[in-house]
Amino acid sequence: MGALTGAGAEGGAPAGDVLWMRVEERSAAAGARRRATVLAERLGFTGERLGQVQLAATEMATNLIKHAREGEMMARIARNGASAELELLSMDRGPGMADVPGSRVDGYSTSGTLGLGLGAIERLADRSGLHSVPGHGTVLFARFHQPGEDAAPEPVFCGLTRPIDGEQECGDAYAVRAEAGVVYAMLCDGLGHGPLAARASREAVEALRRTALPARPAEILRHVHRSLSSTRGGAVAVAAVDPAARQVRFAGLGNVAAWTVGAGRRHGMISVPGIAGAQARTFREHVYDLPAGAAVVLHSDGLTDRWDAALQPDPSGHDPLLVAGALMRDAGVRRDDRCVLAVVPRDGRWRR
Repeated sequence: MGALTGAGAEGGAPAGDVLWMRVEERSAAAGARRRATVLAERLGFTGERLGQVQLAATEMATNLIKHAREGEMMARIARNGASAELELLSMDRGPGMADVPGSRVDGYSTSGTLGLGLGAIERLADRSGLHSVPGHGTVLFARFHQPGEDAAPEPVFCGLTRPIDGEQECGDAYAVRAEAGVVYAMLCDGLGHGPLAARASREAVEALRRTALPARPAEILRHVHRSLSSTRGGAVAVAAVDPAARQVRFAGLGNVAAWTVGAGRRHGMISVPGIAGAQARTFREHVYDLPAGAAVVLHSDGLTDRWDAALQPDPSGHDPLLVAGALMRDAGVRRDDRCVLAVVPRDGRWRR
């Protein structure tokens, strides 16, 4: 399971590896193409392969401009050990699609255009996915593996972070490790914003990396608490997800939200009041059932907890990036740093 070890794209990666952009004006399509090009070239994309990334980014942005409102895109380099992939994600609060399968067919259009966008994106990308709800909006992703590398295994988790407007560094971070069939997921929301909050969250990521596994979440949380003593501290949650046992062990300190999500329902997990690195009277661990097909989702308080599980992608049939992206769009309405982490087992094992 070592291939799963490590933080996600923002868990200690350079801030320049992640680019967020609003896509609402016609000129935004050129900007999306340009930003995707910068990251693709950083990974060694050239020639036809680079052109495929550029076309996909342009089509995604064009769809937002033509059909949506409050359109946003993300382009990032997602690193896992020595491998890396380019990921493109678009989100909107537009009209959604009543016929998702039909929208993938070339020639399907609701605006009198050729209707080549979604079909082209799916053909160009190594992996893609779409979730759309009529009257609510659409989330779409495309993933391209690094040139010269085999396509990476289908991911078992996805984390997304986004700094508050005006800051370059996000004060939230996450990390994921796996050991003996159990996946350990940690999310830290550093107090405040900017470099000092980011430093606290990076230290939490490193604390999980240094922890000898297997370990109980309460023990990991205690270790993170001690490691953050020289920082401004933060809210921290740790989940140990065991798909074979169909259970989740969880320990949280502060206001990081944690849920099991599946079949249009969610079940919250309990954290205790406190600040990792500063105030912690006790470290409590709880055990929760993990229903078949359910995911574990953690998010910082940059996302409201008033989101409707019935409007989210069913994790049993969707990529973790789609699960995380839909929740970031729906719940990320507060003016704050934002982080969401989705961990998705399959059939009692982890997708590899």
